[in-house]
Amino acid sequence: MSCATFNVAFSLNLHGCNKNAVSKSLGFRHHTTFHKFSSLFFETLDLSPTNRSFVQHAPSRSFHSVFKCAAQNSQPSPSVGIDTENNSQRVTVLVIGGGGREHALCYALQRSPSCDTVLCAPGNAGIASSGNATCISDLDISDGESVISFCQKRGVGLVVVGPEAPLVAGLTNKLVKAGIPTFGPSAEAAALEGSKNFMKNLCDKYDIPTAKYKTFTDPSAAKQYIQEQGAPIVIKADGLAAGKGVTVAMTLEEAYKAVDSMLVQGDFGSAGCRVIVEEFLEGEEASFFALVDGENAIPLESAQDHKRVGDGDTGPNTGGMGAYSPAPILTKELQSIVMDSIIIPTVKGMSAEGSKFVGVLYAGLMIEKKSGMPKLIEYNVRFGDPECQVLMVRLESDLVQVLLAACRGELNGVSLKWSPGSAMVVVMASNGYPGSYQKGTVIENLEEAEAVAPGIKIFHAGTAFDSEGRFIATGGRVLGVTAKGNDLEEACDRAYRAVENVNWPGGFYRRDIGWRALPQKQHARKE
Repeated sequence: MSCATFNVAFSLNLHGCNKNAVSKSLGFRHHTTFHKFSSLFFETLDLSPTNRSFVQHAPSRSFHSVFKCAAQNSQPSPSVGIDTENNSQRVTVLVIGGGGREHALCYALQRSPSCDTVLCAPGNAGIASSGNATCISDLDISDGESVISFCQKRGVGLVVVGPEAPLVAGLTNKLVKAGIPTFGPSAEAAALEGSKNFMKNLCDKYDIPTAKYKTFTDPSAAKQYIQEQGAPIVIKADGLAAGKGVTVAMTLEEAYKAVDSMLVQGDFGSAGCRVIVEEFLEGEEASFFALVDGENAIPLESAQDHKRVGDGDTGPNTGGMGAYSPAPILTKELQSIVMDSIIIPTVKGMSAEGSKFVGVLYAGLMIEKKSGMPKLIEYNVRFGDPECQVLMVRLESDLVQVLLAACRGELNGVSLKWSPGSAMVVVMASNGYPGSYQKGTVIENLEEAEAVAPGIKIFHAGTAFDSEGRFIATGGRVLGVTAKGNDLEEACDRAYRAVENVNWPGGFYRRDIGWRALPQKQHARKE
């Protein structure tokens, strides 16, 4: 059945109604009766069980838009070309991933004038219910051939790979070989994130400033070196560890324990079979992002993350508990230095090594206290999470065309437009994170939280629907409550007002996101 048929069949003005309101407007006494009706209706549409779930359990979407999304998902899209002159033919985009970063990418891509449809695999409940993309939960993104087949059937003109794991596994290699434009590095280039040892060796070879280090596979040798260097000192697992493979050890005992965790106990599996022991750099961390086309790089706006789980940057490292953009620490002068001394040498070095980098280079930096100069802490080969959220709400350029230009090696001369003011995201995580946490806790009041002030968008990182159609938490980091403002103080105030309106007893959040750039009084928030 076509979307036009839905327009006739469901011409009631139901935008913004909840399930009970929709049910009553259709003459049903309760939304469970409506569910039975909709199940019969789905049989006539031949929708998959996945799409039925997304439609039936979508409390925050208008009824019409949900059915429109499901209808589009139930039939192949025609193949579309790319017209860079007038965008008369728009592009179907597939986003790979299902977290907060991917939700933010879907949000920005959907706003692109040259975007026809955004698909997201696997996506999550929040992405599906927001209307920012059609989620394809049953596509196996670890199977390159399945992804290629899907792209060909749906006429996908651009694939954007969000997480690092598919990149390191070589998904981009397979898609590019099949002639599908893909934004994200090859497996060889993704080694910049997949192996910290690889990244450090590249820094040595091309004179890129980074912390002094040594690499070990023998725990005794690593401990001997740690004893010689003294604490504080940093211990890193060589491979991918979901943002948790770094220990900033303030004592020798803590450093030894981290070495044993990785090399003896195998807590990080193959990712921890080799460790990097690195000097402790004192200063302020910042995140720097650049789009790269293999030879050229253009910087994105600056952002600053908050890695530690607790207020005042205390507790263990996480994937990130909040971020803001722009970051005052990254002045225009410093950004120029980062481009000249870190980003460009990396791009040229990777090209010289025969592994041209196409995608996002995310440089984790330390602005050293003693020198005021940037040093490279680590590279990620994709948009950061949660930095992506604040960047995407501020981006005003046509993201589809920018990413296609990167895929074609045509970034030279491209400039990006950003909204003025600031943006902030506060991550809401499950109690216990980054350790063990309970799944399935109910989250309520999200629509009301988004409406407390202008410029608020809640991105979903780890949510699903329960049997009653309520949002539940399925991950450690679950929501990214994001807000724009004329300045950082206004963005902060709006973000925390929204956070405080979310009803989720099973979650927690840091109460001091942005503390380095804001007056102390801004974060005098009560428990």
